[in-house]
Amino acid sequence: MGDLSSAATEPVASGRGQPLSISAIVPLLDERPTLVELHQRLSAVLRSLTGDEFEIVFVDDGSSDGSAEELRRIAATDRHVTVVELRRNFGKAAALAAGRAEALRPILVTLDADLQDVPEELPRLIDALVGGADMVTGRKRDRHDPKSRVLASRLFNRAVSLITGVAVRDVNSGFKVMRREVMDELPLHGGLHRYLPVFARAKGFRIAEVEVTHEPRRVGRSRYGAERYLPGLLDTFTVMLLTRYDKRPFHFFGLVGLILAAAGFAILAFLAIGWLFGEWINNRPLLTFGVLMVILGVQSAFFGVLAQLVVLGSRDAKSEYAVRSVTRGG
Repeated sequence: MGDLSSAATEPVASGRGQPLSISAIVPLLDERPTLVELHQRLSAVLRSLTGDEFEIVFVDDGSSDGSAEELRRIAATDRHVTVVELRRNFGKAAALAAGRAEALRPILVTLDADLQDVPEELPRLIDALVGGADMVTGRKRDRHDPKSRVLASRLFNRAVSLITGVAVRDVNSGFKVMRREVMDELPLHGGLHRYLPVFARAKGFRIAEVEVTHEPRRVGRSRYGAERYLPGLLDTFTVMLLTRYDKRPFHFFGLVGLILAAAGFAILAFLAIGWLFGEWINNRPLLTFGVLMVILGVQSAFFGVLAQLVVLGSRDAKSEYAVRSVTRGG
């Protein structure tokens, strides 16, 4: 099923003996010009895959361009549409969490509303899910973004892969398909939505990646510039702690403390040997540095002990957003 014309007209089996039943979650901010076309194209693709067993959950993340009004008009004519309006802009992770809370189907699709994600590519991701994957992420082919953003994205993805050990080449792709049990296990707060494949793999789910077409942005401007990659890279270390050391943080902080303390003791031992041979050490900056390293090492280890008593990643995603209203179609 490479395109819509070759998609099956009958519901496709989910790989577990049941027909497909899909909820598409579409987070958006100020995307009014694309919403009618997106609704028409996405509905056509979902209908070809499921018959009538689908819904589209639009999550308006505080738009100010009339997107919410446009979505309510769409919902008034289509019972498959649900519109979730957040009280202000809470961010993409919170919008996905709000969509997850309203979605009712066992297979979930996420995609952006700017039509750079091509709805007609969805059957290819579904094929990989039916083939045995639990989460399938779309890897953009021939990206239509500024070169600076493409380069920053490649460096970011390479860094994430090296740090987390998860070999996904487009970890931050918004175009994903997953089984409900996967989505229910994922943390959706802060900037952690960028790392959903990493968290899914840490939980033992099977991850697949499929190349998809990436279209140029028609209207508006992207809100995901290169300036977001440094905070994202810092979030990567948070992800490493949450996935590798969530049950044993002392292993991480204790190792850091051990390295610092060992370096400090080595410096002090060197100075002590010099003192035995008549070297004065009380006015040497190296003495202060060695003592500081020992102190930092002990503090890091102590922090690791305290962290061991805390369950990381226990925040409730529901606290990350506030819903103004929910409108169900029909």
